[in-house]
Formats: sequence, structure tokens, C-alpha cells
Amino acid sequence: MCEDRNVLRDAKRIVVKVGTSTLTYENGKTNLATMDRLARVLSDLLNQDKEVVLVSSGAIGVGVGKLKLREKPNTVREKQAVAAVGQCELMHMYSKFFSEYGHMVAQILLTRDVVDNDHRRENVINTFETLIELGIVPIVNENDSVSIDEIEYGENRVFGDNDTLSAIVSMLVKADVLIILSDIDGFYDCDPKKNSCFHLISTVKEITPEIESCAGGAGSRRGTGGMITKLSAARMVTSAGINMVLANGKDPDIILKILNGEEVGTMFVAKERRIQKV
Repeated sequence: MCEDRNVLRDAKRIVVKVGTSTLTYENGKTNLATMDRLARVLSDLLNQDKEVVLVSSGAIGVGVGKLKLREKPNTVREKQAVAAVGQCELMHMYSKFFSEYGHMVAQILLTRDVVDNDHRRENVINTFETLIELGIVPIVNENDSVSIDEIEYGENRVFGDNDTLSAIVSMLVKADVLIILSDIDGFYDCDPKKNSCFHLISTVKEITPEIESCAGGAGSRRGTGGMITKLSAARMVTSAGINMVLANGKDPDIILKILNGEEVGTMFVAKERRIQKV
């Protein structure tokens, strides 16, 4: 077991981010089995007196499925409407699955102006803390129905992706670890879709120019976050003293392996913990 990962066994406050590719099949329909397992794993953590925040993508994807559309709409106004439908359906499913394991969820929709404004940021932090104290799982997403950043700019937008949003949330709640679940096994030394001689990097202690050069473009065509946004998220949280692990979300049980200190995925090691303004 890697020495750097031993600290994960003591993590108390955990932020988990799941992407669209984890929550949906290739045809765009909702992967109910994965959502159920995710709810079970996170509920089990709550039963261990851990504190959990979930940052979830998938509103547009679920909306497309709910409306039985053949493909994701092209215009911003249509995407916003689909996101509004999908967000409602997504929370309905999360509420149903978590309730099966005896836990409650709450919805928090964020836009950039909330965390940029001191008073609003304090209110959001108070909401997070109160929900966590009550044992309720805050489920966070960007408010796609009113914010077009993620929809319009995708991976090129600094805040408009849920990888970066999950980093901001981790800093707001002063998490011990951020776990980003994606459709890849971790951070590679090159793009595995373009190179056959790729290697998984198990531990990143410092984000050097060499590490930055390993980051390719977007990943799954169903999501907006690629390696660039994940590396950006890692830089943000590790600078704030928060560890981050990037791993494959195909089987949510991997969360338990990560928190047991097992060497799965890629761990970005936190720098010395310090207070950092979001």
C-alpha cells in the first residue's frame, strides 16, 4: 500500500464527483444500476459517520432520456430546457435510491456569482454545514437552466465544468479528499486513445510542466470534462491542502477501495493544509 494513500483511510469529509459518462450508457439513457450502487456506497460511508457531498453531472443527459429525444439538442435554449427537466428527474432518482438505504438528499444548484460574492458564499457554506450536520447528502450541480457557461463553453470554460465545480465545492466545505469518478482509470502519461504505450501514473506529488503536457483534450463525447479540467481541479484542491483521487466510476465500490488506501486510480497529493479563499 502506498504510504501517501494511508491518509485517505482517515478522511472524514469526502466530496465525490460523478460525470455524465458514469451515470449514462453509450446510448445516453440512465444507468440505473450504477446510480443504485453509488447511493449504496455513499450511504455506507454515512453509516460509518463519514460526511459526504456529491457533485453530479448528468442533468442534460437524463433530460434527453426523459424526453425520449434521439440526441442532445443543439441550441442553448433547448439545452437549458432539457437540463431543467433532467435535473428534476435526476434528483427524483437520487432521492429514491438513497431512501432505499435510509438516507436523505438535498439539492444545491450553484452559479459562479454565488461563490464570487462574499455574502452569498457564506450563505452557501452555512447551508452545506447544516445539511452535513443533519446527515443529509448535498447533491450539487451547476444551475444549467440559468447558467450557460457549461453548456456553451464546455471544457474550455474554467468554471463551466463539474470537475472544477467539484474542486470549488471541496474548498467551500474544507473536504479531506475529492474523488472524481470518470470513464478512465486515472491520469496517464499520454492519451491512451492515441498512443498504445501509455502508462497510468499512480501518484502525482506535484503538478509540473511535464505532468501538464500529459493532459489531452476532452474525454467521453457524453461529458464536457477532459484531462485538462481534471488537472485544473487537482491543482486547485491540492494547493488548498485537499487530496484528490481520479478513478474509473464504472463500479462505485472503487470509492471504498480508495478510502481504504488501496492503490487504484491516480492520487494527487495535497500540499500542506492552509486556509484558501475560493
